[in-house]
Amino acid sequence: MTTRLLIVEDNFLFAEVIAELLRDEGAEVVGLATNGRDALAVSRREEPEIVLMDLGLDDVDGLAVGRAILSERPRSKVVALSGRRDKRALDEATASGFYGYVSKDVPLPRFVALFRRILSGHPTAPVVPGSRSRQPADAVAQLSARERTVLELLREGLSTEAIARRLAVSKNTVRTHVQRILMKLQVHSRLEAVAATEAPRTTAAWTSPIDRAEAGLG
Repeated sequence: MTTRLLIVEDNFLFAEVIAELLRDEGAEVVGLATNGRDALAVSRREEPEIVLMDLGLDDVDGLAVGRAILSERPRSKVVALSGRRDKRALDEATASGFYGYVSKDVPLPRFVALFRRILSGHPTAPVVPGSRSRQPADAVAQLSARERTVLELLREGLSTEAIARRLAVSKNTVRTHVQRILMKLQVHSRLEAVAATEAPRTTAAWTSPIDRAEAGLG
């Protein structure tokens, strides 16, 4: 029997990666929401059993959204998902009735193990690991102005086609920029490029459906 899962994460690319990963663990992903309003709407419509809740949503505090979902669906298990190593946020999540708290920079095997614990009915212990290796600042400095712009759009979760429209260039031009970004940052996928240059994100030597579809970065 599958478990109904709602993922609330403002980076759609990251949300899709997590969704694909957890489908393999028996989750039925009933929705991906990138803001608080959509999260509440999907929760009311789909009645998820588990909610992965990004605490750093752009439009509203993720803690507030999680509390609202729990007030309407007290049987849902809301798990805080955060890139912040913030003890106060952890304490607030615990006080609000969240089922657990997972840092986004845990390795994927650990992330999967924590999700399995949730599926088996065990709350997740707070996981706030130590520092993670990051790309040197001089690697990012090697990017051209246009490559940095493309990287920012990747952080927003835009596809090759969407970036091409935004910049008024061809898709082949975007692919070339992305290939150069990956080469300069010494990473193998768009997700790794984003993770290496922003706040901690869950990443590993694993390719998402987007990475596979964009194998020629297309």
